[in-house]
Amino acid sequence: MEFFANLHMLGNWGLLALRIALAAVFLVHGKSKWAMWKMQPSDQMPKKMLSMMKFLSVVEPLGGLAVLFGFLTQLGALGLGLVMISSLWFKLGAWKTPFTAQDKLGWEFDLVLLAICVALFFFGGGSFALDRIIFGL
Repeated sequence: MEFFANLHMLGNWGLLALRIALAAVFLVHGKSKWAMWKMQPSDQMPKKMLSMMKFLSVVEPLGGLAVLFGFLTQLGALGLGLVMISSLWFKLGAWKTPFTAQDKLGWEFDLVLLAICVALFFFGGGSFALDRIIFGL
């Protein structure tokens, strides 16, 4: 039991792991949207949706980099959390997506990403973050 009682001393490593995982997801997903800059609006991708995807193609990688390096971690986590809330809103409200589904993506992954954003928003980037070096947070 003493082992588990002392794990809190490694919390900064846990925050680093959360930052790396969250950054990896948003860097990859944001980069995958870059091709949309060459697209034109269509029936499948109306102008409003295409504009939103272009916006996300910039915001997601920037937020991912901020969280990865721990620079303005809490603001980055807040921004990415808002992205996840809007994603959940679309999946739950507009698309009526189930929590999990065999034939399409559910919203369980979005919920986990939102939870990571909330944790980083409240706890910050930890000791291994530029926030600690630059701002003393």
